[in-house]
Amino acid sequence: MIDPLHQFVISPILKWNVFGVDLSFTNSSLAVVVAVLSVFAFFSLGLRKASLVPGRLQALIEMSYNLVAGLIKDNAGSAGLKYFPFVFSIFFFVLFGNLLGMVPYMFTYTSHIIVTFTLALIVFLFVTLLGIWIHGFHFFSLFMPKGASLLLAPILIPVEIISYLSRPVSLSVRLFANMMAGHTMMKVFAGFVSMLIGIFAAAPFEGFAPTASLMCSVAPVAINVVLTGFEIVIACLQAYIFTILTCVYLNDAIHLH
Repeated sequence: MIDPLHQFVISPILKWNVFGVDLSFTNSSLAVVVAVLSVFAFFSLGLRKASLVPGRLQALIEMSYNLVAGLIKDNAGSAGLKYFPFVFSIFFFVLFGNLLGMVPYMFTYTSHIIVTFTLALIVFLFVTLLGIWIHGFHFFSLFMPKGASLLLAPILIPVEIISYLSRPVSLSVRLFANMMAGHTMMKVFAGFVSMLIGIFAAAPFEGFAPTASLMCSVAPVAINVVLTGFEIVIACLQAYIFTILTCVYLNDAIHLH
């Protein structure tokens, strides 16, 4: 039997215990290292021979640069562009983590809530500390919508605080849930495909022409290929959404209401 959740099991590669704390190098750690090295290789190869007429990799890098810069400018204004390196790094870390999970036998570290929550918490702390650094104690006026009556403050302020504190939870759960659900679905359908192909190969249905039997074997594979393409789109879309929400939170820190 194929276990669709087995792909999410974290297993140690190099065991290391320091004063009772497990610091083992796991398959998840390896995936993070591979993702970071892949991003470095992507930019190194793409910009090694930068020219006025860009090649394919350089054009892709420039498109990514313009995409993230446009997201920041549209959602946080020109003042947010000074924080471009932070947002750009977040985007590629999530993107490559999602896409590398599509490679056979690679681990999808963005399918674990501890990774996505840590990433969301970094974003949350960054924008919160940035807002306090820029506005001082006036930053806390964010929890009282502008123009609202003071009589509503006992209701609005707790609601706004809860909403603000839930940001890292919603940001992390969205990414984690989409990647885990997508990979689980692919594993389940892959199991069905292998079973169907085995059935048709072992005992083709009587009365079926050879062409029809072949089509019955090929069709499930074609469906799985389509699902794989769909999951790649979802992987890119989730990185895009994570980046947009980061820009929205950045806008709140810079401009308040």
